[in-house]
Amino acid sequence: MTEHAETKSLMENALDAIRRDFGGVRTGKASPTLLEMIRVDAYGSKLPLNQVATISVPEPRMLLVQTWDKGLMQAVEKAIMTADLGLNPANDGNVIRVPIPALNEERRREMVRLLHKLAEEGRIAIRHARHEANKQIKAKEQSHEIGEDVARRQVDEVQKLTDEYIAKVDHLLKAKEEEVMEV
Repeated sequence: MTEHAETKSLMENALDAIRRDFGGVRTGKASPTLLEMIRVDAYGSKLPLNQVATISVPEPRMLLVQTWDKGLMQAVEKAIMTADLGLNPANDGNVIRVPIPALNEERRREMVRLLHKLAEEGRIAIRHARHEANKQIKAKEQSHEIGEDVARRQVDEVQKLTDEYIAKVDHLLKAKEEEVMEV
């Protein structure tokens, strides 16, 4: 099965990307991943928030953002407000407190739609990896590096791998959807 290591690696990367994207989707609970990828105008470029500040969770519905450079407090506060997460940060001059309000039903359903879209993007990436692997197998078969039976077996192995990773995406989606819909 080592001949499919590259394919498996691509599928694993797609799964990791989904985990990261799902981490950025808001639930009713505070999670530092919610803010990590917000871009902040700092030092003449747009940097991810986690590169200019520390994000902590002092209580279940509160995030605390501590910038390393006090001069960036306004920029960080503005970035959080304009990130379309429905959050209202409070800057006290030392830290930025970000209360996480409970989601209403409509917002929860919006989040679930976003999760489905992100999951589909992940499935597409996994199917793309399958397509590339199958293309390589076909090329080997046509150049007579491998026989027809070996090619067919490899295509089946790649399909099993694809099914396995798509099932993992579906499992992640189901778990995150339950977390979002939890009141």
